[in-house]
Amino acid sequence: MSIEIRNVSKQFGDFQALRDVNLDIKSGELIALLGPSGCGKTTLLRIIAGLETADVGTISFSGEDTTDVHVRDRNVGFVFQHYALFRHMTVFDNVAFGLRVKPRKERPSEAQIKEKVMNLLKLVQLDWIADRYPSQLSGGQRQRIALARALAVEPKVLLLDEPFGALDAKVRKELRRWLRRLHDELHVTSIFVTHDQEEALEVADRVVVINKGKIEQEGTPQQVWDNPASPFVYGFLGDVNLFKGRASDGRVYLDDGMQLDSVDAANANEAKAFAFVRPHDLDVERYSPGQALDAQGRPRGIVAQLSRAIVVGPIARLELIPESDNQSADNTTSESIIEAQIPAQQFRDQGLREGEMLVVTPRHAKVFLDQAAGI
Repeated sequence: MSIEIRNVSKQFGDFQALRDVNLDIKSGELIALLGPSGCGKTTLLRIIAGLETADVGTISFSGEDTTDVHVRDRNVGFVFQHYALFRHMTVFDNVAFGLRVKPRKERPSEAQIKEKVMNLLKLVQLDWIADRYPSQLSGGQRQRIALARALAVEPKVLLLDEPFGALDAKVRKELRRWLRRLHDELHVTSIFVTHDQEEALEVADRVVVINKGKIEQEGTPQQVWDNPASPFVYGFLGDVNLFKGRASDGRVYLDDGMQLDSVDAANANEAKAFAFVRPHDLDVERYSPGQALDAQGRPRGIVAQLSRAIVVGPIARLELIPESDNQSADNTTSESIIEAQIPAQQFRDQGLREGEMLVVTPRHAKVFLDQAAGI
């Protein structure tokens, strides 16, 4: 089942939830709608489901306009963040519910229902708890039962709204892997909403990044990570440091004096520039006078004081205050702090200590110019 979304807009009072959204979803694809709270991703999901009506635009399933088709006739399966299982029913009866309430002509026999429900419970690896009640299950088990219940009616489209949002980190990770394997087996066209970047990048075939009701970028996880289309996408997909300056003829001159070569600035002429650098793309060395200068006497790195070091597992996360901001505590803000990540063993081998001066040098930076940056 493919889905075609054309020119969809939705407004709630004075709030514009969606703005002229266009999206094509291939049959059997697993799509992640990714964005911050309030960006419009759940509204889009509900419009696809038929739970909300678009003010403008159309929704088609495999070329057939379903814009005005009632939710019960769209053959869509739902999985919500808070499971929505019937507490008074056993696991078996929860999964069987959708089959038992079908119109009499379409309803399977009890023997067929039993066979189908047990096969689904085996699929989600929970056939051994068919007689238990939801209150006797863990959060991860409840969510798998909710998914089995959604699949029981053989939906053409599966919609998941923050399906793992109420679970702890370890269970979330396990269920992400499990959902990916399940999708590879069933190939049901699936759309899931999440604000968790790692979840979207790990599970989805394609990621659709939404901001303020508009699609900022869509592509494979690798595409959106390697080639973010805007500063918003770059910043939303992970931790990032922002350095401001100006750009001319392929070179970026940052406000702290450091210079970078950048293909993004190839045609720039004294344009405002915003250089984004991931924490793991910063080299870190101990500072000594003159060390931060290149052969022409220009700054090749940023001198900064190591304010805090967080060493957990194989990674050392460093928070540094640039020397230019270090003259007065009043000048230090969360925006001026530089975050760097280096291997924990490197941190130990270098013997770095909080309070000392270091030099951080970008290995890679993504540069956006004034009109493109929108900052």
